[in-house]
Amino acid sequence: MHLDWEKYIAIADRFQHKARYQDREDLRQEIIVRLAEVARNNGHKPLTEGGMIRVASYVVMEYWHNLKRKPTILSLDYEIEDGEGDTIELWQTIADDKAIDLEAWLDARTFLLGCPKRLVQIAHKRSSGKPLDNADKLYLGKWRKRLKKGSLNRHLLTLFCHYNSGSPNQG
Repeated sequence: MHLDWEKYIAIADRFQHKARYQDREDLRQEIIVRLAEVARNNGHKPLTEGGMIRVASYVVMEYWHNLKRKPTILSLDYEIEDGEGDTIELWQTIADDKAIDLEAWLDARTFLLGCPKRLVQIAHKRSSGKPLDNADKLYLGKWRKRLKKGSLNRHLLTLFCHYNSGSPNQG
């Protein structure tokens, strides 16, 4: 049995451009090997050019099918664009479990939604470092007593109760 390697190479050269650039040589070799296998298994009948093209097209189809089935593995160093147009690495988008206490944050948010506006204004004054006047201190003291009587989260108590702690934000 005579295998026509030159024809196999010519057919493979016509199809190698259908693969990714880095895979073209591999696809070319795969087409040549597959054409030789089909010709050998075909027995005494010679393989026509149309048959060779059909075999090569099946190899290309199989290449893309296998490529699509491969899972995409991203590196944590992969660069992506954040919502502001800046380029950041993928690892920078991973949430830090220690960054925020979500349960306390939700409790505080729920509390602040039902909180009187004046109390929120006092909290903003304290957080920005502005001194509290006597009326604000009395109002805050009244709320501290209410909070201590209730079963409110300790995080909220620290938010509103430490204006005498010696910090620069005290009133």
